[in-house]
Amino acid sequence: MNQSVRITDPQHSGAGATIRAYVELTKPRIIELLLTTTLPAMVLAAGGWPGWWLAIATLIGGTLSAAGANVINQVIDSDIDRIMRRTRGRPLPTHRATAEGAMAFGILLGASGFVWLLVTTNLLAAMLSTAGLLLYVFVYSMLLKRTSTQNIVIGGAAGAVPPLVGWAAVADSVAVPAWILFAIIFFWTPPHFWALALRYGEDYRAAGIPMLPVVVGSAMTTNHILLYSLATVGVSLLLVPWTGWIYLTAVAVLGAWLVGGALHVRGNPAMAMRYFTATNGYLAGVFLAIAIDVLVLG
Repeated sequence: MNQSVRITDPQHSGAGATIRAYVELTKPRIIELLLTTTLPAMVLAAGGWPGWWLAIATLIGGTLSAAGANVINQVIDSDIDRIMRRTRGRPLPTHRATAEGAMAFGILLGASGFVWLLVTTNLLAAMLSTAGLLLYVFVYSMLLKRTSTQNIVIGGAAGAVPPLVGWAAVADSVAVPAWILFAIIFFWTPPHFWALALRYGEDYRAAGIPMLPVVVGSAMTTNHILLYSLATVGVSLLLVPWTGWIYLTAVAVLGAWLVGGALHVRGNPAMAMRYFTATNGYLAGVFLAIAIDVLVLG
């Protein structure tokens, strides 16, 4: 569908369409995954259910911060989003939202996330959530994405912040288990996105983005995917002293699945998107196992 059709189609005009475009800018599906890692961290920090109000308040604040980061990221990336087939249908390339409006919206969301968490939880949780936004915008989007093959390795720290926020909201501090949760996501992020980059390598090449497959090729990238998958499973096992047999069993099964998927991709890079989906399942499964383990075993 060409750009003019997108602009004149009634489905892409009017107040309802504008609202849908701004909601789309927040990337709701990504936020869902981030929230999946926040609540189990709260359960682990509390040694049980942290309470409905605190849980809901923290998830609202995390949603606002993550949404703000996603919106601002799309303003920064609007030029390359127009080039890449995977992203050219986003609201900014299709002129369903303006850069100025999106930037104001993103800043408002980010500021609201800080204020909300400050009022409903504590200063540490608010600062950590905003730190995640700033890392994503300034370190990943503005500094590393267009300049380094390590963009997603270092920039991935931004996506690993939600468990720290959840832990801080409960304990008003950040303990060792919270940093292990951070590390799980940190090591999980590169193979997750490298699998996506394998599938859309031509997009990244056309946009001049030095994602690993573009620079070193698929063979070297799949080796990195395997190494980081092994590291992710290894780091996940570090949490065992703070959990029980339910978590250990889940990590063993899910870890075998993740590493097995990485081995398959190494042998056949065309399976990258299947592995990409598997990484989502791994992360959700590990964090769900944490919550179940604590709530069932105490």
